Amino acid sequence: MLTVGDTLPEFTVTGVKPGFKAHEENGESAFFEITQNSFEGKWKLIYFYPKDFTFVCPTEIVGFDKLVGEFADRDCVVLGGSTDNEFCKLAWRREHPDLGNMKQYAFADTKGDLVDGLGVREKGAGVALRATFLVDPNNVIQHASVNNLNVGRNPDEILRLLDGFQTDELCPCNRPAGGAVL
Repeated sequence: MLTVGDTLPEFTVTGVKPGFKAHEENGESAFFEITQNSFEGKWKLIYFYPKDFTFVCPTEIVGFDKLVGEFADRDCVVLGGSTDNEFCKLAWRREHPDLGNMKQYAFADTKGDLVDGLGVREKGAGVALRATFLVDPNNVIQHASVNNLNVGRNPDEILRLLDGFQTDELCPCNRPAGGAVL
């Protein structure tokens, strides 16, 4: 698994734009290519979940989506995805009442470029672990964490970490976003 200080590997995944529920709306495609060079000058929160149409995953996706504005205020793009394809992501948005108006980007890593490049594929099931990466504008990983398949993350903690990294200062334990530094 790549970790803090490593550079984001080269990858290509299919992105799904926020708000789309069909592959094309008003003459615009829901899909686009995302690579390590996408979103230039921005921080990236890249998080993986095991599969679409599951039970723990939407709780995390909704949790991150509630904070998209907070991440955007910190020049950070939120990208959540799995190894399921882009059509599956759109279908899940249409079927799940809490996923219909997502403000974050989804990605489909069907070839495994990113999940394998980062080293976060669960060996037994072949799906992505619940991995989270905060990547700075120079594509250097500043935070890496991974959970097993059955336990969800705390999106507020990821926002707190991003806020701390962006201070370029020493941040004490449990420092809230915007809190005092040492």
